[in-house]
Amino acid sequence: MNLLHANDRRGRYPKSWYRASTEPLPPFSPLHGQVSCDVCVVGGGYTGLSAALHLAERGYSVRLLEAHRVGFGASGRNGGQLGSGQRMGQEGLEKLVGQDDAAKLWQLAEDSKTLVKSLIERHRIDCHLKPGVAHLGFTEKETRELHEEAAHLEQRYGYKELELLDEAATRKLAPGSIYHGGTLDMGAAHLHPLAYAIGLAGAAARAGAIIHETSEVRRIEHGPHVLVHTSEGSVRCDHLVLACNGYLGGLDKRVAARVMPINNFIAATEPLGEEAARVLSRDVAVADTKFVVNYFRLSHDKRLLFGGGESYGYRFPRDIADKVRGPMAEIYPHLADVKIDYAWGGTLAITMRRMPWLARLAPNVLSASGYSGHGVGTATHAGQLMAQAIAGEAEGFNTMARVPALPFPGGRLARSPLLVLAMTWFSLRDRLGV
Repeated sequence: MNLLHANDRRGRYPKSWYRASTEPLPPFSPLHGQVSCDVCVVGGGYTGLSAALHLAERGYSVRLLEAHRVGFGASGRNGGQLGSGQRMGQEGLEKLVGQDDAAKLWQLAEDSKTLVKSLIERHRIDCHLKPGVAHLGFTEKETRELHEEAAHLEQRYGYKELELLDEAATRKLAPGSIYHGGTLDMGAAHLHPLAYAIGLAGAAARAGAIIHETSEVRRIEHGPHVLVHTSEGSVRCDHLVLACNGYLGGLDKRVAARVMPINNFIAATEPLGEEAARVLSRDVAVADTKFVVNYFRLSHDKRLLFGGGESYGYRFPRDIADKVRGPMAEIYPHLADVKIDYAWGGTLAITMRRMPWLARLAPNVLSASGYSGHGVGTATHAGQLMAQAIAGEAEGFNTMARVPALPFPGGRLARSPLLVLAMTWFSLRDRLGV
């Protein structure tokens, strides 16, 4: 079964609050016939749209192929958090790649936030960008670890945007929650993810990139000139950018061995009105310390947008609202019976080390994917880094590509059962609080 079609209708955005609160662009025409260009980009999420935009601005002729609509996948369905740092913590990166590359990776992560904010400003993208992401823990030990991480980032990297939250400050921030303490990162931000993706698409098109929707790539022929085939046409290009993340399928075996799709779910409650103040007293987003992370924020119309729960097969559960209601009611017991107006799922992609995998698969083929839930900034930046690499400025791309990427044990066929086993163990630890 193909994940592109397992849970969604061809060329249709899912029925999410994001879609209900955003006006999409008029459909871009499918690819018909044989065309040529400098660069073909496969995938119309943040990575592909950013690559197309930055390449077009440099004067390259660009064709972008999207199987459904721009922003259809994780880019239009995620929690909307523009986080600081890489998905792996800095202390872990220091052990993995050494202090020099860890420092470069920290700076690249800071650059990714700056890039997103500058694109939103420069292209006047109305996506409700707001500062602030809190990281909250359930115990005194987790709170202490979050505070120690903040101290490490300030001392070694000069990052001073993290406010320490004790139990009293956490109760003030999230009055009805069960959290103990944490940090508040005012250098991070949150936004409307689908509106941001649609804004990037509009910017790329205005810059001269040609976008084709409902143009699923079926086959790729590699060589000095790459041939990219859809059911109704083909693109002959000098360079190929793979930006498919969890929807790659079998287009490249090396990527598929290291990047695994998983499903995550979000619910949007009815507007909470004055009750919203019992959820969050400030307009910030939250992510917690569970291995299967809970993440949430209030929408601009005062709904709680709550993400929680994962699955590892092709199909979403029949009752997504019920799947999300469990963790939401655990965090906010007073919302156990709140009405849920929208509930949707999305497919993202993870790697073994939760670091994105950027790779030069051939001299003229670049790939970036596996953002592991940290894609708003990292994916946007990866698109820019690939555009720079194609233009001969590969330092940033090469730094990301040097991060060791392990294939999942057993290859593509065995990776899902093994991951389910591992996730079940970590979920049990979450429930037991160990």
